[in-house]
Amino acid sequence: MGREVLNFNVDWLYIPEDLNDAYKLDFDESNFEFVSLPHANKIFPHHYFKEEDYRFVSWYRKHFKLDSKYEGKKVYIHFEGVMTVAKVYVNGEFVGEHKGGYTPFEFNITEYVKYGVFENLIAVQVDSREHKDIPPEGFLVDYMLFGGIYRNVWLKILNETYIQDVYFVVDKLQDSVAEISITTTIEGKEVRNAKILTEVINKEGAVCSSSVTDVKDMQKEIVQRIKMENPLTWHPDHPYLYNVSVKLIAENEILDNYTFRTGIRTVHFGDDGKFYINGEPLKLRGLNRHQTFPYVGGAMPDRVQRKDADILKYELGLNYVRTSHYPQAVSFLDRCDEIGLLVFEEIPGWQHIGDENWKNIAKENLKEMILRDRNHPCIFMWGVRINESLDDHDFYKEMNEIAHKLDRSRPTGGVRYLRDSEKLEDVFTYNDFIYNLEGKIQLPNHRKYMVTEYMGHMYPTKSYDNLNRLITHARLHALIQDKQYGMPNMAGASGWCAFDYNTTSAFGSGDNICYHGVCDIFRLPKFAAHFYRSQADPHLYGPYVFIASYLIPSFEEENGDKLLVFSNCEEVELYINDKFVKRQMPNRVDFPSLPHPPFEFSMKECGINYMEVRVNNASITAVGLIDGKEVARHTLRPYGKPHKLVLSCDDEEIMADGSDCTRVVISVVDENGSILPYANIPVSFEIEGEGKLIGENPLVLEAGRGAVYIKSTRKPGEIILKAKSHYVLEESNVSIKTKSIGY
Repeated sequence: MGREVLNFNVDWLYIPEDLNDAYKLDFDESNFEFVSLPHANKIFPHHYFKEEDYRFVSWYRKHFKLDSKYEGKKVYIHFEGVMTVAKVYVNGEFVGEHKGGYTPFEFNITEYVKYGVFENLIAVQVDSREHKDIPPEGFLVDYMLFGGIYRNVWLKILNETYIQDVYFVVDKLQDSVAEISITTTIEGKEVRNAKILTEVINKEGAVCSSSVTDVKDMQKEIVQRIKMENPLTWHPDHPYLYNVSVKLIAENEILDNYTFRTGIRTVHFGDDGKFYINGEPLKLRGLNRHQTFPYVGGAMPDRVQRKDADILKYELGLNYVRTSHYPQAVSFLDRCDEIGLLVFEEIPGWQHIGDENWKNIAKENLKEMILRDRNHPCIFMWGVRINESLDDHDFYKEMNEIAHKLDRSRPTGGVRYLRDSEKLEDVFTYNDFIYNLEGKIQLPNHRKYMVTEYMGHMYPTKSYDNLNRLITHARLHALIQDKQYGMPNMAGASGWCAFDYNTTSAFGSGDNICYHGVCDIFRLPKFAAHFYRSQADPHLYGPYVFIASYLIPSFEEENGDKLLVFSNCEEVELYINDKFVKRQMPNRVDFPSLPHPPFEFSMKECGINYMEVRVNNASITAVGLIDGKEVARHTLRPYGKPHKLVLSCDDEEIMADGSDCTRVVISVVDENGSILPYANIPVSFEIEGEGKLIGENPLVLEAGRGAVYIKSTRKPGEIILKAKSHYVLEESNVSIKTKSIGY
């Protein structure tokens, strides 16, 4: 029997108190709450709360049994992330401590556990207080760290001799041949006649390439080199994944089977300033992502983490994301691998560099991040510099050396806000907030260059802001992306940021939210989000058209003469009701370089009289055309009164593990089904069945929308969420099934 990796997320006990003896076997658990992981140490409203509210010490306990068949094996407990300091005890004995909330850690608990009928206890003290000695803290931080065991936990069962790590590298991809190196690290006692069998397996289960290597004198590292002819490559437009199986075999027995998915691709930044994947140039168009969700901070299960990747790729039309400013959930990266979303991943930090001990933790963070994630094809660059920090030659020289030693296949970047800072990284990555509102991006004297942030705090915009601000916000994003597309020697640019996020008291709008996103904190789009979606290739990701406006009586006052339409179509036709007004080409005067420039219609030139539109209760429709044929349309109608609530859930079925959940979006619409952008009305909820509501109750909608999350219990069944408001006549509901997890 090889390795077994067991889900260790369910049936924990939790108490939000610092109890001195909570690691002991006979500790009184009567006041503990049953929880499943991932878990937030406190639930919050989506804004207006204090960071001090989650800064406390709490305890988690879990009773478990180990089958007698595991006796003689090695047992490891693996944590994907605990915020911020974790002290782990097994059966009353201290096992180890980890500092830092964004990287994984594990402990060998073999000598502490019992088998068979005996019950074991793991207890974890979680210190989520402020720690100025641990990155990213030490001074002000523009995001919240929250608290708890907020990522997955696994129990790993291994043989005495096992595979500690496998590193998969495509050294060369040329002439339809991939040259691949696979480095396998072995740990444990010596075994006789050991071999490493590595197989690369396609989606149909066929072995495409394999290699067998003898292990001599239990050498710790085995390097195998294989060639694959005509491999299916990984690319944002066609992200093919292979399964890799690495078996440690001795005396015809499989001691370990280390498996993972990866893609065959190469990445580099050329001296011409372009980014290349598989030898082909690709302009990077992205946004930054904080792993911050309403109500629970980062403590969302895999389903919701993966959904964020889908939103970035399919709803925002991006080909890349920057994980600001820390490594993010494994499940998020897994989904980026699957759908072809490139990732620039960076270490925890925000402007501040601490003392030598602080730096040592940052170095460990870098090692933990790279060792965890270097087989992900989606990752194209490592962020080895503390975001927006000042120069520190010796520190950053060593950080680059660490990255290059652990991974030779990717360049390093270091995000800064000073243009004359020392460049020790492979790529000069820069937050450009100075020139962008003038529609300019100035290149520094570096051949390999990316803009990693723009906009954001320069023009914060709420989903419920006035029409003019929403339009201007979207147009500025379009102008900046147009400028970067017009610079062939710039690799790409990512805006600040994808989603509004919770922030500390020193930043944001005073309600603990930074309204810097092109979507709100619930992941619901502002107008700028539709601009990004319009840049996606219509043949790969579908045609798209969106009128960036509301059809309201004060349209001329707030919108002026221009009607802005975002589309990836070749032409757009405008209609008033069913009457054709004008067919127009995209605006390549103001946006000469975008793949798909916006369309702008002059109402005066179109002969549209808004008084007639208002009096006749007319609608405006934009029709997108490709090859002269209609492929997409969007219609604006005058708004009526609140008519009903519409509930839409991301998933019809979730797992009954006590932690899985799904987002439910609530919208208030008129009789035409149009969301009412100024209907900030309260909505109250009732829930029936085996589920829990995560969110405010009542919830006040913003821009006519909002969201809550429905979380499962440990029992399968059906959950019904009911919503009502005094402003609409009928109650609305949605049903979600919960499925047994099978373990």
